[in-house]
Parts: sequence; structure tokens; C-alpha cells
Amino acid sequence: MNILIHPAQFPIQHPTYRTVEESGVAQPFVRYRITTRERTVYEGVTNHEGYTQPISTRYPEAVTIEFPDALHGGTQPMNACLNHTSGALLLLFSLSGCAQYQAFSPPPDGEQVSMTVKVPPNLAAEPMQVTYRSEKCPIKRSGPDWTTYEEDGYLVTTVQPQQQGQSDLYEAKISVNGGGRCQWQLSNVTFGVTYANTSHFGENVKAGPGGGVIVMFDQHLPQQRSAFQPTIKIDGDVMIREDYYPRFSEQFIGGHKKLVWILGEGETYLYYRSLNARKVIFEPLLHANYVLYSVGPKVKKEGNYTRHTYPDGSVTADGRNPSFKRLQDIRLAAENKK
Repeated sequence: MNILIHPAQFPIQHPTYRTVEESGVAQPFVRYRITTRERTVYEGVTNHEGYTQPISTRYPEAVTIEFPDALHGGTQPMNACLNHTSGALLLLFSLSGCAQYQAFSPPPDGEQVSMTVKVPPNLAAEPMQVTYRSEKCPIKRSGPDWTTYEEDGYLVTTVQPQQQGQSDLYEAKISVNGGGRCQWQLSNVTFGVTYANTSHFGENVKAGPGGGVIVMFDQHLPQQRSAFQPTIKIDGDVMIREDYYPRFSEQFIGGHKKLVWILGEGETYLYYRSLNARKVIFEPLLHANYVLYSVGPKVKKEGNYTRHTYPDGSVTADGRNPSFKRLQDIRLAAENKK
């Protein structure tokens, strides 16, 4: 039986990451920048053994690592090989690929999945987190009774979708077969959109979560999963066209924060599964003129709830989450009057 866990219930982990050459030799004193799925950025230099500082995240397999001083200049996408050492989860990175015992080398003429995102104004296509799995290279896990068991090994790599000409379409070609001794097979892709420009919401406003999609190409569960969001099963190519609304959130308790979320019908991610898709198209419809404003309480006490102000001026403050259906009804009613 598979038990789904809401992302907010994932334990915060503190993994370290290590830079290595293909030969497995550590690369010390390498400058890095790590961005977690929670959008926290860590910068530093690896130590004499090639390790980074501990990184706090609920999603250790879904970080983006950049090397500002990488060979040939600029940022290079890194392949991640997962390995368990002394009970700690380590991601081993190489400037030219994973270590040979877990080499990631898709055949040049192999099958690919076309992943396309149609990006609305003020948004940006997020880097795609691509997960591969391998039956030939399993990893060991520990159960709650301290017994060990094996499951398929997995490898995570980041792919940046590329703009198609001057259009609003961004595409990435994802290999189905990752090759190598492990014969990596495409498992899932996490992608979506986020706010690239928040200046029209005011000063010091940061991009919040939302607008994400996870498409699964096998029967495995993704690393980021929800107990509340269903998985939509599709036979063939996946075409996603969903409505979204800006949600401006101001929080005071625990520090003053201003975020703008992308609020959809589901949670942070929509989940799809297609075992034979070779084309995935995501078209988020952002209704930018219908903003939901959420202002949290300044004092934590019973009866103090976040105040939600809808585009029609109506207000709720009953401890419930904002209603996507209510936003839809407000927009559709306004559009029908035109």
C-alpha cells in the first residue's frame, strides 16, 4: 500500500552535497550556489573534501546547484547521483556528468518527451527537475523496524526549458532512456511557472509557490507528493490547460513577509500519470486582474485568522483556505456582464 504525504508534513532534512570528477575524486574549494525547492539560496565554497555546508530542505532531491566558476564560464546543469553514505543522503555532482558507476548517458538517437510550457506575462518557466529510476542500481532503505530493503535507485538532473524564438513557448526535450550501466529510465518531471516580476505588487515582494505540475511516466510515486491532490491518469500525450489567480499574501507572525502565490484549483502541484506520453503541453491561464489579498494576523491568539479579500470586495476570515471556486465565480460573473 502506498501512503501519500502532504508536502508540509515532509521532515526537514539537512543533507550535504559533494562535487566529484568522473573518476570519483572530490573537487575541493569549488564555489557553489544552491537553491532549494522552498526557494532558499545557499552560497559558499566546498571544503577540502568537496562537501557543501548542510542544506535545510524538505526536498533534498529537488535542489538546483549552480557553479559560478564552472569550466567554460557561466552556469552548467548538473547531473545528480544519489548515494547513501553512513546513513546520510548525499548527491554527488560532476562538472561533466555522474561518476562512471552510475553514468548518465542517453543514446543520441533515443526516444524523447517534448515538454512545453506556455508562459503568461510576468511569469517564468521554472527549471525542470527530471527524475530517472533504475532497477539495475538499487539503493538500500531502512524500515521503521530498522530492517533494510532495496528499492529502485534514482537520479535527478535539472533541465532549463528554452524559449522558442520570440514566442511565449518554452520547451525542453527529455530523454526517455538515460542509458549507462544502470539503464536509467524516465520516471517523472517536475516543472511549472513562477513569478519572475513582482514589482507591480509593491516593494520587497517575493515569488511564492504554486503553478507546478508533476507528470509521472511510470508507476513510481514522485519525491514530492500529496495525500489530498489526486493523480489524473491519461493514455497518450498530456495537454494541461488550467486557470490560476494571483494571491498576494502578507504575513507578520514569525517575521514580516510579502509573497505572491499562483493559486490554482489544486495545491502547489497538479499530478498526472501517462506511461506512453511523448508530448506534454502546459498552458496556465493566469487571470492577473483578479487578485486575492490575504493578510495574516499580527498577534497569535484564538480567533485571529488570516483575512482574505476577494476581487469583488468580499471578505472572509474564518480560518479556512481561500476558495478557488469563489474566484472562478467572481471572474465568470464579471465577464458575463461585459
